Amino acid sequence: MGYMDEFKFWLEDDYFDQDTKKELLAIKDDEKEIEDRFYKELDFGTGGLRGVIGAGTNRMNLYTVRKATQGLANYILKQGTQDKGVAIAYDSRNMSPEFADAAALCLSANGIKSYVFDALRPTPELSFALRTLGCTAGIVVTASHNPPEYNGYKVYWEDGAQVTAPKDKEIITEVKSITDYHTVKTMSKEAAMEAGLYNVIGKEIDDAYMVELKKQIIHPEVIKEVAEDIKIVYTPLCGTGNVPVRRVLAELGFKNVYVVPEQENPDPKFTTLEYPNPEDPKAFTYALRLAKEKDADIVLATDPDADRLGIYAKDTKTGEYIPFTGNMSGMIIAEYILRERAATQTMPTNPALVTTIVTTNMTQPITQSYGVKLIEVLTGFKFIGEQIKLFEQTGSNNYVFGLEESYGCLAGTHARDKDAVVAVMCLCEAAAFCKKQGKTLWDMMLDMYEKYGYFKESQYTITLKGIDGSRQIAEIMDKLRTNPPKNFGDLQVLKFRDYQNDVILDMVTGEKTTTGLPASNVLYFELPDNNWCCARPSGTEPKIKFYMGVKGSSLKDSEKKLEKLTEDLKAVL
Repeated sequence: MGYMDEFKFWLEDDYFDQDTKKELLAIKDDEKEIEDRFYKELDFGTGGLRGVIGAGTNRMNLYTVRKATQGLANYILKQGTQDKGVAIAYDSRNMSPEFADAAALCLSANGIKSYVFDALRPTPELSFALRTLGCTAGIVVTASHNPPEYNGYKVYWEDGAQVTAPKDKEIITEVKSITDYHTVKTMSKEAAMEAGLYNVIGKEIDDAYMVELKKQIIHPEVIKEVAEDIKIVYTPLCGTGNVPVRRVLAELGFKNVYVVPEQENPDPKFTTLEYPNPEDPKAFTYALRLAKEKDADIVLATDPDADRLGIYAKDTKTGEYIPFTGNMSGMIIAEYILRERAATQTMPTNPALVTTIVTTNMTQPITQSYGVKLIEVLTGFKFIGEQIKLFEQTGSNNYVFGLEESYGCLAGTHARDKDAVVAVMCLCEAAAFCKKQGKTLWDMMLDMYEKYGYFKESQYTITLKGIDGSRQIAEIMDKLRTNPPKNFGDLQVLKFRDYQNDVILDMVTGEKTTTGLPASNVLYFELPDNNWCCARPSGTEPKIKFYMGVKGSSLKDSEKKLEKLTEDLKAVL
């Protein structure tokens, strides 16, 4: 069917409700809008669904959510694991509770139990819940840090991580094989509850989650010592972090935690935010205002589903608040955990730190310094989660920390996805440790630069929307793949990694080796002196991202090198 036929089908078929038809009637004279809503199915990618809320095949709505869930249900039934059930969590966005119920009731109609949280919860708590309950899978309804008009749906497997190969492709095949909406099952909530298929979960999981988080604390005595003095400002950015973050900090004994009142409660419109993303400095406007008023040591923001954390720390010399990238905050936690585990002799045997190929190269000297194995995986925290599972299966290593550049990390193995609640806890402990020494986290960061080198990273993003966008992105990748640049400015490309074709080409000798990682549409250019550049189309947005990293001799030097590399990249493109 063409997009006009699909539009008419949704408008005329009895399967779709009156509100949906009313919404579609309002756009009947806008062919461009009809085309955008119906020219394709909303992609069920390796992580699940993400899109604008609205009626249509290319939108997030009850029907596309139900259809995706029917595909997942068919897969679970083929695996024979339906008796284990599926855990479901959701965030503060528009339609999140409704989408969670739509998924649960589709599972119920297929004879699969669901365990649905009684209210919004962070994504990492879903990962914890499904493992605690012994479920076969999990679903989180969230669009993470996307604008307010978006929502999404992520699928997790029994190990608590987002699905990886080959299961991701197998589930996608099941979802795509559903061509008739009438074959998608559902039932009433009352009937599902009566049959014991729809189950509500809550406090018991929260309590168990808190116990696991607090196991990561290394120096509770230091927190008690400075609890009255250290000041923390926190914003949940109108999302799910407020309750668990405040609870864990209170239980650890922190006395001065100030929550931004304008962003404390769930708000699906994100009224006080242009973009609910802790990577965006504008998201900190209210928090920084409160920090100056309270003279805070540290300023924290979790994204709406509380799996990513952004921070600012006070510069004692200027009194200003310095923004930290995800690489910087991740390195602070890594250094603190490795240093203090080594000092207190609580480092496990065969320790490993897991990171992604686009994360800072500072991980190399830090892990070398403490005799910890460094493992690099593809972009996406599910690959870090997968390593934890492999360690447990083989006994090869013990996981001590994992991080990615996009403001996500995980201390502990209670979850298999990035966890901003545990990251808040770890950073506050590190800040308390610094406070005892008369320092701030910014002072600690400067000490690390002096010790390991001035590593600095950034991104350059090209957004190409609509039908033509994906074609243009494919063309850019194809050009870089078939004719890789030999230089970025005066920096020679030493090695070219093509993860799609599993090849590393030595640009000097012509020798070819394999990447040793799964196939992924990613290109990586190794440059001299710890400089690098990487190209990767986004899996959730119409963007192509270029990641870059340099190592300088000072803050100013690394900044200059990064600016030059960005300009050299633009010249290549």
